[in-house]
Order: sequence, then structure tokens, then C-alpha cells
Amino acid sequence: MAYPHLLAPLDLGFTTLPNRVLMGSMHVGLEDKAADFDKLAAFYAERARGGVGLIVTGGIAPSLRGWLKPMAGTMSMPWHVARHRKVTRAVHAEGGRICMQILHAGRYGYHPFSVAPSRIKSPITPFTPRALSARGVERCIDAFVRSAKLAREAGYDGVEVMGSEGYLINQFLTARTNRRTDRWGGSAENRMRFPIEIVRCMREAVGKDFIIVYRLSMLDLVDEAQSWTDIVALGKGIEAAGATLINTGIGWHEARVPTIVTSVPRGAFSWVTRRMKGEVSLPLVTTNRINMPDVAEQILARGDADMVSMARPFLADPEWVNKARAARPEAINTCIACNQACLDHVFVNRRASCLVNPRACHETELNVLPATAKKRVAVVGAGPAGLAAATTLAERGHAVTLFDRAPRIGGQFNMAKRIPGKEEFHEALRYFDHRLDATGVERRLGTEAGADVLAAGGFDTVILATGVLPRALDLPGADHPKVLSYLDVLHGDAPVGHKVAIIGAGGIGFDVAEFLTEAAPSPSTDIARWTKEWGVDMAVATPGGLMPAQPEKPERQVWLLQRTAGRPGGRLNKTSGWVHRATLKNKRVQMLGGVGYDRIDDAGLHVVIDGQPRVLDVDNVIVCAGQEPNRELHDALLARGMDVRLVGGADVAAELDAKRAIDQATRLAAAL
Repeated sequence: MAYPHLLAPLDLGFTTLPNRVLMGSMHVGLEDKAADFDKLAAFYAERARGGVGLIVTGGIAPSLRGWLKPMAGTMSMPWHVARHRKVTRAVHAEGGRICMQILHAGRYGYHPFSVAPSRIKSPITPFTPRALSARGVERCIDAFVRSAKLAREAGYDGVEVMGSEGYLINQFLTARTNRRTDRWGGSAENRMRFPIEIVRCMREAVGKDFIIVYRLSMLDLVDEAQSWTDIVALGKGIEAAGATLINTGIGWHEARVPTIVTSVPRGAFSWVTRRMKGEVSLPLVTTNRINMPDVAEQILARGDADMVSMARPFLADPEWVNKARAARPEAINTCIACNQACLDHVFVNRRASCLVNPRACHETELNVLPATAKKRVAVVGAGPAGLAAATTLAERGHAVTLFDRAPRIGGQFNMAKRIPGKEEFHEALRYFDHRLDATGVERRLGTEAGADVLAAGGFDTVILATGVLPRALDLPGADHPKVLSYLDVLHGDAPVGHKVAIIGAGGIGFDVAEFLTEAAPSPSTDIARWTKEWGVDMAVATPGGLMPAQPEKPERQVWLLQRTAGRPGGRLNKTSGWVHRATLKNKRVQMLGGVGYDRIDDAGLHVVIDGQPRVLDVDNVIVCAGQEPNRELHDALLARGMDVRLVGGADVAAELDAKRAIDQATRLAAAL
């Protein structure tokens, strides 16, 4: 067996899990409406078929006041049971096991009816919660218990009690959010009474043969948080109350330390789960940034935990466990922790999906079926869109030839993988490289696919995935030797001086700034360096596990500029943009908006800032000022009467949007 610890069964006493893989809870946007439960059932059934040991659903509120948002998924009334039975029956039909997560948002509720231990507003929601009365606390406990009983009636194998990430239970546990003076506040013993009573009453209500997972916040990463002594005491109390498993929670949503974005090292927090080993006898689950079997196996082999939890990796590849069991890690479509199609979607009330797997959460709509009429198809461009189109077409049985003038696949991904903290893009390219071979795509790399070559090739359809070209800088001195494009830097390895101005503060501008200021290899490859840089105390000597951050010295002095007034980075992705801004702030990058550009000459970049002319004495000016679609073949092929389709950047050039490119290309290929 390639991964003996990962694939070993786990005996829970009344039941045995087939392996040590837990599909962690994540909201996917299908939990809130009864009409979406057929789609939700198909989503979880595919993951159960893929071999995961235990699934935990997205958070379901135990009451209306516990909603994350208005009309959120709730399990509080008997009529809620029927819709959930669709999910449990689908999972059980595939031989899987599934727990429903019970999540009370507390002050994180995005609605005016939210409640909390004390009347203290969250920094991430606009509503101030009402403080629960003593009777209100007891009603909350009753709501959790009722929800668990209904979950059992719906066919779930258990529940997960969400006690971390800053939600209601977590809010009871810290002085930061609990200023009560009754039996539910004050001392640590009083503050932890709430979760212990929930688990104790729940166990009495559901019986002994029902899984209760408790999500324990082991590292709050906020001020006025729990001490490690209190966390251990709570873990012991939860065990005594009747929990089956303890899952690890990392950070509150308002914490200013990243916990799941791609720049976080793999397995960055398993050390804190290891600290709990020996304190309790229950099996422990560790989590966060575990995305490949070798990472999970090492964590389990070291004894850091008894199970590993992965959520987004099962968006990327529902067959993750089956591929690990078959010793085929190269076939895994790896989660790159970009957040772009999962968390970023959910935070704006869109259905989640996955940048590298657009079928995720669309299993009933986007299916790759055998083609009824086989075609010969040329795909021009081996970037993300071209790779997705070529492999999907070939999987359906079309004869596909992939052209690219470059000697290797990847396109813009070859630049992305060089950005500090984006090393996971190597995995995406490894996956596509394997999939090209597995589906039988003919590669013609290092080949210029001109219109005559394509017209003479006998192709029924040509898909142009030729990407983008950098937009030219319209400025006096744009041809000065100081001026470089982002392609020169990231693709051409042009030498760059110590003082640099970057024109354009979109995603590419931020990437270039990080590339130029971060030492290689980046801290994202080293847990000790990364925790030091972000101020995470691995000794947990302070409540919350925070210490002063110690950023490493920047490699260059950088100005990041944009014409638009306001804070640079305002259009970055919702759940990861703040990390990029904080990273550049730590590297002392000067980020300026509302900049007027005058000219470039030997003295540097002449600009106008706040109405005042200024000269930035820089060695280089790097242009990241947008892109244009590369459609040089389009008209020539149409003139020859060929069927031509545009995908990705060749269709719409917008900040090198790989999410849109892969989704568009996959859907086109699935329908052709």
C-alpha cells in the first residue's frame, strides 16, 4: 500500500471508517434552498464514490437566529428532514458516510436578528448582535440538540458541532466576545460550559451509535483569546461529554493571519493538533492546506493526528482517495488553494465551484459524455484554456492536436508558478501534463500554427486559446531601456535593478511586486519561516497563539502604482486580496493610487501624486497595465471558411482570469 497510514481504517467503537480522510465542511451555496438538494446530493455522492472516509456537510443552522445569512440552510423543523434525506441516501448508495455540520453564526450572522454571548459587534459584519439572556443560552443548547436529533432522523451518520472559526460557540469561549457575569461567562470554566453542555445533551439525545465530531479551536489567532491550558481543558471536557472525534479549528474569520490561502505552507498547522495528542484519548483530526497524499501520509506517520481533513481538495478532484489508493498521485487534480471559485463565490452568494475543476457543484449540469460525432480538432495554445479544452475534447473521443509555439505546456501558468506563494501552480501543470497523455492528445509544441498549416490539417474545428498580449504603454519614454513588461521579468528573466516602479496595481502588478521583493525560496515552502513572518507562536505561549510578526527584509525597493484613485488592490479577490496587500506592506512596498504618469527618462519615472510632480529615481519601470486578446489567427481562419472558436484570454482579456478560461474551455469542449 502506497499510503499505509492514510488508508488504514479507523475504529470508532460502534463503527469503522474505511480510511483516515475526512472531507471537511465547506459551504457550497446549495444548502440553502430545497430546490438545490438534488444537486447537493449529486455533489456529495460523487465524493463518496471517490472513496472519502467521512464527509462533513457545509454548515447548517440550528435555528433562524443562527443563520449565516437570511434564508440560510436550517435543520430545526421536521419538514427540513425530507430534503436532507436526498443527500444521505445518495451518499449511502455509494457506500459513504456523512455528518451534518451544525453551525450557529452568532455575531457573524449577516442579518439583523443575530445573537451572541455579549452585545459586541463583529468587525466583518454590519450588524450588532443582541446579547443572549440566560434562558436564551439554554434555548440555543436545545436548538443544537434538536438539530442533531433531526439529522439522525434524516439519515446522517453523525453531526459536527462547529466550535471554532469565531462562530457562536467560539464567541462564548473568549473574553474577546464574552463579557457575561452569569454562569455562562467570567471564568474559563464558566465560558466552556456552553459547548460542553451542547455535546453532553446531544449525546444523551442521539444515543451511543451516532458520530459527534467537535470542531475545537486550537489556535484562535486573535487577541483576548483562549490560553492553551483552557483549550486542553475544553478538549477533555468535550471528550467526557461524549464526543467521538475532535477536529482542529484554526483561526477566527476576523484574524489577520492567513490560514488557507495558497501562500500558507502545506500542513502548516498540524503541529498544533500534535500538541493535543496525549491530552485526550479521542481520535484527533488535523486540517488546513493538506492537498496531496504524501503530505497527509507524513502528517499521520509522524503522529500529528489520527485523521486529516481536506475540503477544497475534494472540489478539485472527487476521486482523490481512489487515486491515492491506486498509487496514482500524478493523476490527482490538485487544489491550488486559490479561493477564486470556492470561497470568493460563496462570499458573494454565488454557487461554489473550482478553478481547476469547473464541474464541482455542477455535477448535474456539466457532464463530459462520449461524443456522438467524432471530430478532428486543433487547439492552438497550451495555456490553461487550451489544456482544459484539449483534454476534455479528447476524453470525449475527439481526435485532438494541441499546438503551441513554446516548447512546454502551461502558458501564463508558467509565470504564475514563479510567484512566491503560488508554487502550487506546478501541480496544476503536472496534472495537465499527465492528463494530456492519458487522453491521447497529440502535442505539437515548439510549433508555429499558422493559418495555412491549420487549413491544410483537415481539422473540423479550430479552438484558439492563444491568450493575451501585454497592452502597450502610451507614455513618452515608453521605449526607454529602463522599461520592461511583466513578460520580460516573469518569462524572459530580464535583470531588474534594486529600485523599481510598477505601473498597474491589478493582480499581475501585485504578483510582480511579490516576485521582486521576496527571497527565494519563499516562506510558503517553510513552516518555521512562514509562522515567524506572520507572527504565529508555535509554542502557544500567549492566548491566541500570536506574537509580533517578523517580516524578512525585502529584496528590492518597490513602488506599486495605479491611475485609479483609492487603495491599490481593491479589485483583488475577496478572500485573498487582504493577504496580498498585507504581504506587500510587510515588504515596505509603497502602494499609491490616483497617480498621473508624465514620462520616463534617465532620471526615472515622472509622476504626479496628489497634484504634486515627483520623480521616482528607479532603475526599472515594469509595465503591468493590462492585456489585449491575441487573435492574430482568427480572421485568417474565418476567411478560409473554418469553424473557429475563441476561449480564455483570446476571447476576453481580463487580468489573466484562469478561472473563467478553464470554465469556458471545459464547457465548450463538453458541448462540441
